[in-house]
Amino acid sequence: MIPFDNRDGTIWLNGQFIPWRDAKTHTIAHGLHYASLVFEGERAYNGRIFRLQEHHERLHRSAEILDFQIPYSVQELNDVARELLKRQDLKDAYIRPAAWRGSGQMGVSAHNAGVNTVIAAWQWPSYFSPELLEKGISLKISQWRRPAPDTAPVHSKAAGLYMICTLAKHQAEAHGFTDALMLDWRGYLAEATGANIFLVINGKLHTPIPDCFLDGITRRTVIGLARLQGREVVEERLAPDDLARASEVFICGTAAEVTPVGKIDDYNFTPGEVTRALAEAYSREVRLPEQEQALFGQNLYGVAA
Repeated sequence: MIPFDNRDGTIWLNGQFIPWRDAKTHTIAHGLHYASLVFEGERAYNGRIFRLQEHHERLHRSAEILDFQIPYSVQELNDVARELLKRQDLKDAYIRPAAWRGSGQMGVSAHNAGVNTVIAAWQWPSYFSPELLEKGISLKISQWRRPAPDTAPVHSKAAGLYMICTLAKHQAEAHGFTDALMLDWRGYLAEATGANIFLVINGKLHTPIPDCFLDGITRRTVIGLARLQGREVVEERLAPDDLARASEVFICGTAAEVTPVGKIDDYNFTPGEVTRALAEAYSREVRLPEQEQALFGQNLYGVAA
């Protein structure tokens, strides 16, 4: 893999399009030392970014939860992301916007640190190989748990909340698994390290209530598509023992899209009709022109453009 600090191309940083290698921040930045950074992961298909408005609304909301303001509106960020794709000549791509407190002040308090904003984009193939998608990925239940809502800003897509995801994924990979499945602080199923989880039980979709982790944009899209297909969706607290009742399991997220799961610890699953139907529906949805997409959960974050 080409290192991300040594690539050709263009990045937008603090209002300017600059050469990729020139996009730098100071080593004494609050976002680096105290994790006051929020970000999004977006996907472009055929040159169109899926759910662009919702992603940038959530970015703004994440910053507000961390008590800072992004100095660019949702609409400005939308325009920049579209222009960046054109300048990079990208059709199928991953887009990473982020905002973080800068180097104007160092210490826990950061009212005068300033705020940096960046958007980068790069070519992005399928997250998993076709062979792995055919049989399903494997998940290991992690020792690390999603924190309670009164212990962390759990509804912000904030960098600091992903430290335990890195630890969980490394541990899972060390044991030969693809990814980790995290429980919440109560011991219920929560999510994978970067994707929400669904269980198919007696033909119905069951998924954890997102009260201590992100209610993913892909998650809401999949729920909407499932209901359009006439499938019942049950949002509830699920215990690890409920995995024994599931005939199919899949995860979903911007990067993972809809990915079947073949194994969770000692539980085995066979990717089936429900997972395939939703994967196909999602693949069609993300490639539709924006005006033809079903608008599941649009404007959830209520941020002015």
